[in-house]
Amino acid sequence: MKYIDYVQLNPFQKFWYNFKNFFIALPGNLKKFFCMIGRAIKKFFVGIGKGVAGYFTRFVKGDWATKLSYIIMGFGNMMKGQIIKGLIFLATEVAFIFFMIAFGWDKIYNLGFFSPNHTIGWNGVDEWVTNPETGRPMHIVADDSMQLLLYGVMTLIIIAVFLVIYFASVKSAYKAQQAKAAGEKLPTFKEELKDLMDAKFHITLLAFPTLTISIFTILPLVFMILIAFTDYTMNNQFFRWTGLQTFADIFTSTGGASKGQTFVELTKWTLIWAVFATVLNYILGMVVALMINKKGIKLKALWRTLFVITVAVPQFVSLLLMQQMLDAHDGAINMLFAKIGLIDSNHFIDFLGNANKWIPRLTVIIVNVWVGIPYTILITSGILMNIPADLYESATIDGAGPVKSFFSITLPYMLFVTTPYLITTFIGNINNFNVIYLLVGSQDSIDLHNAGYTDLLVTWLFRLSQNTGEYNLAAAIGILVFIVCATVSLLTFNLTKSAKNEEEFS
Repeated sequence: MKYIDYVQLNPFQKFWYNFKNFFIALPGNLKKFFCMIGRAIKKFFVGIGKGVAGYFTRFVKGDWATKLSYIIMGFGNMMKGQIIKGLIFLATEVAFIFFMIAFGWDKIYNLGFFSPNHTIGWNGVDEWVTNPETGRPMHIVADDSMQLLLYGVMTLIIIAVFLVIYFASVKSAYKAQQAKAAGEKLPTFKEELKDLMDAKFHITLLAFPTLTISIFTILPLVFMILIAFTDYTMNNQFFRWTGLQTFADIFTSTGGASKGQTFVELTKWTLIWAVFATVLNYILGMVVALMINKKGIKLKALWRTLFVITVAVPQFVSLLLMQQMLDAHDGAINMLFAKIGLIDSNHFIDFLGNANKWIPRLTVIIVNVWVGIPYTILITSGILMNIPADLYESATIDGAGPVKSFFSITLPYMLFVTTPYLITTFIGNINNFNVIYLLVGSQDSIDLHNAGYTDLLVTWLFRLSQNTGEYNLAAAIGILVFIVCATVSLLTFNLTKSAKNEEEFS
């Protein structure tokens, strides 16, 4: 379709045209997306290959001091006059060897790689036995698999960090050899420290954040991912590696209240919830913002202030209040309906129960609109005030009414600016723990596995880990949610005009 034909379509025809083209282009875009991931993986392994090739090349071309640096870290630097730098590398190697002898190797050994039953640890029984040497009772404490797994992961990360430092020491020794051969003056330790505060200040600045991210983000993530490949539950503190068995249980089990049936049901509801919670808040928030910003509306500052005050109230307070108001027995809303004769006082509406799965689902969507619209109003108000007024004046001269101007100017401009916000909001709603858990709480359904009809995947994950102790299943669900969220985020964002045409709006 040519552009002149497209602009003559009405808003509904444009929506249908774009909707149809999205799904027509979806296979090709998916192919591009996965090809991009494939290229990134290829680039990663090619980089590793080049690093390994460079490692052996430096050994072949290096002098005796550089070659010795492959065994004694920092030796090449010390022989070239960089004493302090070489000693730091050497101290790192000595500390690592001491760590592995005193602590690390035992933790790697207990990870279960050498165990015939693939158990994390070797002893799963807490018992008293007789000491063969003294003849006295001796207490043998069962291995704590979770603790051993955590220590093992920490040891593996420390090994990875040491390898990075090791390769850096080899590279530094070879670089010092080349500089010496070329007659160049090698920088002293003081000069390199000064360089870290000048040309390489970005390394100094990012060192502490990288360390904290590694400890408080990467380590827990790796630990959680590994839990998904075990049979770790509340009643199974001594657990073993099971491979993909947990994922197989999710995708192969069928029937009422099974893990697979629950996963499918809650996945459908999570996507429905995320779409409605995102679209309704966005559209209704924009409409209210338009009404406030409309010419002729008085007390605009007052209306904006009221919505700011609404946002200032902690969300959990509002949700707990709504939970009390929607109570099926003595909630204010049921009492009001009974008072005005809309319902029988003996048959109150169970807004948040599991008797009918769609009533609580509709309820949480409506409540989320009530608590979420003020955020959208605040975001869209500033954008609406920045839309050039001459666009509306030109549209009015051309005979466009308010509806035409909204769909031709306001909505496209808003979508262009706020598409990244929409994507993050959609992903945030997939993981919207507060609204569901604080409003509904923990209510099991006989048709689902330790879940209620209003549970999202993230609240189901929480309940599995906190209430029933199915940690391996909860970890597997967390991995699947991450894969879905990451794929949707990257795919949708790279298809938007905000990413393709950052500095232009048309």
